[in-house]
Amino acid sequence: MDLSLVLACYNEEPWLADSVREIVRVLDFSPLTYELILVDDASRDRTRDVIGGLAAAHPHTAIRTVFHEHNSGRGGAVADGMRAATGGIVGFLDVDLEVHPRHIPACCLAIRQGAQVAVGARVFALVPRGLLRQFLSWGYAGLVHALLPAGGIRDTEAGCKFFRRDAILPVLDLVRDRGWFWDTEIMIRCRLAGLVIANVPCIYVRNPVKPSSVSLGRDIVESLWKLLAFRRELRRSGLLRGRRAPSPV
Repeated sequence: MDLSLVLACYNEEPWLADSVREIVRVLDFSPLTYELILVDDASRDRTRDVIGGLAAAHPHTAIRTVFHEHNSGRGGAVADGMRAATGGIVGFLDVDLEVHPRHIPACCLAIRQGAQVAVGARVFALVPRGLLRQFLSWGYAGLVHALLPAGGIRDTEAGCKFFRRDAILPVLDLVRDRGWFWDTEIMIRCRLAGLVIANVPCIYVRNPVKPSSVSLGRDIVESLWKLLAFRRELRRSGLLRGRRAPSPV
């Protein structure tokens, strides 16, 4: 198996079936052999029912499922899917397809050409509804690079990341956060482990039917608190000393 693609699902009922159909369409036209691993993180809508019908809708696609009885957070869902993977390359894509699956082959190619991590670095489409998300992403990226050893990583928060499976599994065991900060933590730990990281530009287009989960006050305070706490942890462990960023590919 070339690729294991993890789809972490939490209340994804409105678009899950269409998203999987588009992913399958793209990957079937690629040279990759692949499996889909769908992880339902204790959704409160009919996401689990939709997942149950996907195997019948795509009989020629290898689809595996992981069902959480309790919500673990986005990072926990992705991590559990990655641990269940069998492909030489393992990655994940946000189910809303705000980054289109057409970028998956390019990320996999970057790994085949020598990278151990390929990040689908977001290039934001300028649409009015997406401006707030874009400005927050830029601000957060600035904080990450100011406080953490993130050299060579353009977009720690990208919902499109791929890894060489044998390289990422030891790093995965070091990651403590199981919520949204998981993305930042795993990328910084990849950087500290010396993994070769490729930045693959990917167009990001906001899903027009998806409600925004951004809460300015809460998210800004929580982001800063988590960044500072992680920085303190790395400093106590000595991981901030004498580190230089490897050249990105």
